[in-house]
Amino acid sequence: MKAVFIAYDQAHHDKIIDVLTRSNCRGFTSFGNVQGRGSHTGEPHFGTHAWPSLASAILTMVEDHRVENLLNKLKALDENRPLLGLRAFVWDIEQSI
Repeated sequence: MKAVFIAYDQAHHDKIIDVLTRSNCRGFTSFGNVQGRGSHTGEPHFGTHAWPSLASAILTMVEDHRVENLLNKLKALDENRPLLGLRAFVWDIEQSI
């Protein structure tokens, strides 16, 4: 099992949910409004007058054999709208209850 953390511009939200659904990743936790700034490129997402956009984040637990397909779909979404910002990170899950 893997944990996939996805941080993205709020404009991506519906498409991220669609990608998760089409990838058979049913369970997830969505963190509504989050703030952040990419480490290399992109505009800050601070929800302020100067930087009005906000980000969202999703954490989902994914079976190992589904991760590559999910990441490929997320990468395609990011490449389609590169100025919005989308990043995904994967961790191993050692135990769950």
